[in-house]
Amino acid sequence: MARGDKGKWADVPAGHDSPLNHAISTRDRASLDMVAAAIRHREVMLAYQPVVQADRPGKPAFYEGLIRVLDDAGRVIPAREFIDAVEATELGREIDCLALEMGLRTLAREPGIRLSINMSARSIGYPRWTRSLKAGLRRDPTLGERLILEITERSAMQVPELVMRFMADLQSRGITFALDDFGAGYTAFRYLRDFYFDMIKIDGQFIRGVHDDPDNQVLTRALVAIARQFDMVSVAEFVETAQDAAWLAANGVDCLQGYYFGAPTTRAPWRADAPDPAQRRRRTG
Repeated sequence: MARGDKGKWADVPAGHDSPLNHAISTRDRASLDMVAAAIRHREVMLAYQPVVQADRPGKPAFYEGLIRVLDDAGRVIPAREFIDAVEATELGREIDCLALEMGLRTLAREPGIRLSINMSARSIGYPRWTRSLKAGLRRDPTLGERLILEITERSAMQVPELVMRFMADLQSRGITFALDDFGAGYTAFRYLRDFYFDMIKIDGQFIRGVHDDPDNQVLTRALVAIARQFDMVSVAEFVETAQDAAWLAANGVDCLQGYYFGAPTTRAPWRADAPDPAQRRRRTG
């Protein structure tokens, strides 16, 4: 809130539904309704974005499977538009389950790729999520070696001890773990050496324009040094220009992800002739 606006709400009682709170609440309710409808009508899919090795950017090291829903007009809605509203709700658990189930099916169909899937620490121990993972690994135990689970800093730090036990169990089955949005401000560094994440994904706020931003250069080098100290692969998110990609590669970042290498697409990017399920659903919806 701007300094000059402070007095505007000075006489509003604590807990009063201010216009701002009302707008946020209305937006969140709309997001919850949209996601619930998409799940009910099975209008949920993954969009895939490549993650490349910095020293060999021509071939993806793996893909991130990003959850998408279709609204009632057939538009593809990215997770950033609704994930905050559903994160702490039952819909958040359903979204995590659907992402995992679709990811496992993709890995089963495409034995030549690795895939990362996002999840919340709130889904650890959630019955359907656990059943889905066990069923997928039972059908094909090699899927675990190609599955990467991404957990955000904020989510991991809510229940760090639970996350540690969860990771130790699944890492024994070959599953890789990535700490997403690293550096965004939530991690207690005293926990970092105990987590044993396999990779960290450096938050995009440090990456955009890093080639000519001295402050972000210092911070990015520090985050890369932390990753190296703990034997974690470093991934830079939101790489959007050739200049940023070159600076990151020269400064020791292991992998790069962003629009410079490819936007998320619901069409399988590893197959040139793959149909786009979002286009098909829009035509038949």
